[in-house]
Amino acid sequence: MADRGRSGLEFGVLGPLQVLADGRPVVIGRKGMRGLLAMLVLRANRVVPIDEIVDSLWVDDPPATARTIVHGYVSRLRRMLGQADPTGSARILTTPPGYQLAVDPWRLDFHRARQLVSSARGKPAPIRARLLRESLGLWRGPVLADVPGEPVTTDLEELRLAAVEERVEAELELGRHLELVGELRQLVTEHPFRERLVDHMVRALYRSGQRADALEAYQRFHRRVVDELGIDPGPGLRLLHEQVLRDDPSLSSPDVAEQVVPPRPGVVVPAQLPAAATGFIGRDEELAWLDRLCDARDPAATTIAVVNGAPGIGKSELAVTWGHRRAGQFPDGLLFAPLTGSAPDREPVEPPEVLARFLLALGVPADGVPRDLGDRVGLYRSVLAGRRVLVVLDDAWDPEHVRMLLPPGAGSVVLVTSRRRLESLVVSNGARMLTLDTLSEAESVRLVDEVVGRPVSDREPVATRMLAELCGNLPLALRIAAAKLMFSPEWTVADLVARLSDDDSRLRTLDLADSGVGVGRALAVSYRNLPPELAGAFRAAGVVPGRWVSPHAIAAVCDVDPGTAAGLLADLADAHLVVEQWRGGFVLHDLVRLYAREVLGEHERDGALRRLMEHYLAACDHARRLIRPVSDGLDFTGSTSVRPATAAQALSWFDEEWANITALVHAGAETGLHEQVWQLVRLVHTYCVSRLVGRQWHAVAELGLASARVVGDRRGELLVLHAAQDVDNRTGTPRGGLERAEFAHRLAVELGDPRHLVMALDKLALALRAEGRATEALRHHREAVETARREGDAVNEATALNNLAQTEQRLGRYDTAAEHQLQAVELYHRNGDERAYAVAVNNLAELYAELGLITDAEEHARQGVELARGGSMQFEEAFGRQVLGSVLAKRGERVAAQAELAESLRLFERLGSPRAMLVRTALEALTTGV
Repeated sequence: MADRGRSGLEFGVLGPLQVLADGRPVVIGRKGMRGLLAMLVLRANRVVPIDEIVDSLWVDDPPATARTIVHGYVSRLRRMLGQADPTGSARILTTPPGYQLAVDPWRLDFHRARQLVSSARGKPAPIRARLLRESLGLWRGPVLADVPGEPVTTDLEELRLAAVEERVEAELELGRHLELVGELRQLVTEHPFRERLVDHMVRALYRSGQRADALEAYQRFHRRVVDELGIDPGPGLRLLHEQVLRDDPSLSSPDVAEQVVPPRPGVVVPAQLPAAATGFIGRDEELAWLDRLCDARDPAATTIAVVNGAPGIGKSELAVTWGHRRAGQFPDGLLFAPLTGSAPDREPVEPPEVLARFLLALGVPADGVPRDLGDRVGLYRSVLAGRRVLVVLDDAWDPEHVRMLLPPGAGSVVLVTSRRRLESLVVSNGARMLTLDTLSEAESVRLVDEVVGRPVSDREPVATRMLAELCGNLPLALRIAAAKLMFSPEWTVADLVARLSDDDSRLRTLDLADSGVGVGRALAVSYRNLPPELAGAFRAAGVVPGRWVSPHAIAAVCDVDPGTAAGLLADLADAHLVVEQWRGGFVLHDLVRLYAREVLGEHERDGALRRLMEHYLAACDHARRLIRPVSDGLDFTGSTSVRPATAAQALSWFDEEWANITALVHAGAETGLHEQVWQLVRLVHTYCVSRLVGRQWHAVAELGLASARVVGDRRGELLVLHAAQDVDNRTGTPRGGLERAEFAHRLAVELGDPRHLVMALDKLALALRAEGRATEALRHHREAVETARREGDAVNEATALNNLAQTEQRLGRYDTAAEHQLQAVELYHRNGDERAYAVAVNNLAELYAELGLITDAEEHARQGVELARGGSMQFEEAFGRQVLGSVLAKRGERVAAQAELAESLRLFERLGSPRAMLVRTALEALTTGV
């Protein structure tokens, strides 16, 4: 294992909390700081919410200033780490909703311990023992023994015990049974229900010539689990007990157990596994899963594992590699059958042919293989009765093919690899399911280096990571890309990345024409095997431009009901062409998406994209009306299958779909659906205002504005400009505010629609106010109010009155401002605009405080908070608590004011609102008494 040296900071939790700077201890400080640092180290590079920090540090009764105290701890820890290591090898970052420790995992002792345990797997016994002893040497005592509270360290205790068990097993293989007996007695006393430790102790005692003690150790454990847990020992330990009773020769020495039983007369021990691929990378968790399944298998039954996953994910490679590593567990042979269920140029191999091959491999003469299928199955089972074999059935397509090839009991294991889940094997045969995912970035980079035969990642680290990303971390794609680098040594990784960056040619680049191997070819087989309606759903999924696909989107594109669409997506997930990452949320691998677009004709794509756009227009219009009343003349609510019923549900729907909507805006603009693009941009602005979506919104708004101008739609241009100003004003990121507002006003005058004129006047007034021209702004505010009243436009009148009151407040005209604000409050309430009503009530509270009406101010501020509380109006709640905190401060209720301002700050920070800075300043001033 590489030596990372002793420079910089290192963190230790495997004992008392420890921080080392260049190998020297650093003084951490008081208990609270130690508790906070321990939480950050245990969850390094992940966000620890401040709520969890408070709950952990003050389990029973956190003080009102708990958050402020945590902020102080963080500041002192940052200063401590910065002084200990100015190079910044570890930093505490503020990442809403909390903090995270950014650090190289190798600087954490528990990470190094885990890696040593992982590295030991599959190694020869001497190396395993050394690595595991090194891992256990990192423990300095009980985990976080000096940290207050109850830090969650169960997984680290389990890691230590697992390392002890693995180390003992390795040393038993090395014949050190006499040396281990005493240690094992102590371990079993400390952990009386650890069955693996009992197994080790029985073996050590037996091999030390203490057969009676070995049997007594088993009986003692048997009585304990029966009396205290009401269960029997596991099958592995029961089998060991039987072996001790009959003095099984395989227990005599560690070497005998690993030998292959020699063939009996007339019986052949097959060894059919293909050669394992060199440079097998990653899959530690999957190999460990198979190990556990094998170790816990019932000696009187057949254990079946279905290894399934997408084309090119490495199913066969995993099965063959594991089979070679555990070959010694199957003394009666290794059988392998390529069933070619998804081979591009071959028909699936039928069970009669596989049975004939297996029987021949097992020593049955050719003339002794029955012709009848039933007789072949019977002879196959008879030959394997009482024998322990591994059967690998590679690339299966049909569960029925697999069932005929299952051996009888005796502890045999069957590994089935398939692009399909073969779920009926779970139901009828008790199979276990292992679904493979793509490799991690680090594993992908290592695989490229291994295949190329030289460390290209050392010379071009950034390009190699980009290569892994463009290959989607798919093993097949990575091996093809690496092979191209090996075949063409004049290519740099950057050259290949440049080729792969073109979506139109990426699949062609990931193809080895001479060998018939390619990502596109592998996907083509899965696609050709789909029935027509499922193939159509697959193409429809390729149309959806976002990161995930919903049943509603497929229903719109395929013109089916959402239930049918959900079934189609589930079938595609069964074929591993999509992945259901959460309920109702399906994701396509990037290379699968590219293939889906390849098989989609241009005409079909344009029509599908138009239907998808119509679906989102209707869904967004329905959802926005639940958040706030609208008065812009756009109406697409006639038909949509997406039906949130409350404002909170509408916001949640927008949260889930936002990435898809922004991607659809870009796709629509690229394909010329400009009318729908500007309409969609206008419809989502209500959500953007509510959630303070700023940076992502700007690009979308510019596309909407450009699309309206392309089709010459002046109304669309005006509505998008108004939406952009609305979001910019709320998020505090105005861009060319006055110039755009004046242009929008001219458009509204030109169009002559009073409703649009009110909106334009109001935004022009706000832009003037932002430029310091509040008196001039009043005139436009008043004109907006009067026009709205004349036209009976209550929605826009309420907004204009609210903004008029705010401008009058800026000018110090508190009485008049309060009068207009009260009118806005009443109108918002009458219109059913709950969000604006909550804000307007808080605005009124502010004005009452300015007028010295502190009791009225507090009453309205509390009302505003209560209206907003509940999760869907976080900005409104944050603003309400800000107002309430300032009112309580004026009352002299300092502690209560601090609590309200701290909660306001937390909410504003979570939203990324610029108002957080104002609240933080007010809170600091209140805390320090300035």
